[in-house]
Amino acid sequence: MIFQLIGWIGAFFFILSYFLLSKGIWKQEEVKYHVFNLLGAVCLMINAMHFSDHANLAVNGVWACIALMALYKCWTSYFRSKS
Repeated sequence: MIFQLIGWIGAFFFILSYFLLSKGIWKQEEVKYHVFNLLGAVCLMINAMHFSDHANLAVNGVWACIALMALYKCWTSYFRSKS
């Protein structure tokens, strides 16, 4: 039951972040957009590990890596602009 809830929370993070991006409320360059994508991917990875869903685990692992790379870019841009 808890792993299903974690999966639904992950789906919520993905859907909400994409909805807010599509509506123009969030921008692709914003940290919160990438954080929500990372949280969604991590939640869905936990769910996939529990249910041995290897394809879902692989896709969300890649999604998490993309989100981490985007966050790294956001943070380096932020610190570059401060110096």
